[in-house]
Amino acid sequence: MVTSTFIAVVLVSLTVLIHYESLRLTANIIPKLNIPARTRIIVVIMGAFIAHIIEIHVYAAAYFLMATQWGLGELKHFTGAIDGNFDDYIYYSMVSYTSLGLGDVWPKGGLRLVTGVEALNGLILIAWTASFTYLAMEKFWVLPHSRRKKKSK
Repeated sequence: MVTSTFIAVVLVSLTVLIHYESLRLTANIIPKLNIPARTRIIVVIMGAFIAHIIEIHVYAAAYFLMATQWGLGELKHFTGAIDGNFDDYIYYSMVSYTSLGLGDVWPKGGLRLVTGVEALNGLILIAWTASFTYLAMEKFWVLPHSRRKKKSK
């Protein structure tokens, strides 16, 4: 349990750092782009999406190592669709990170603690992305003059 807790803390720290740096980089690049303001929002979404995919892969790598190299748990399944390759861990991580929790694959051993932490971490990082996207839209999503509220005198 102590090892899994340590791994979970390292994973949270690493994914928060990845997310912070991704959003910081995006925030620095967006104003410099010579593209329409609304198109900048697509860049924001793509930057955040890439960050989330990287973070999911970080957790998948940890699950893979925990299960196949360090003997700290395993993934179980209902149908036999899991054969233990890295793609299975990516799928499991994505389901956990997004808090979808389909239930076709479940963790045993130390992977259980890390899975719970990943769900909470994913929820926080997704909310952070939503907040960042909102701020970017507020700044760059300019409505046509006819749709703006008229200022009262």
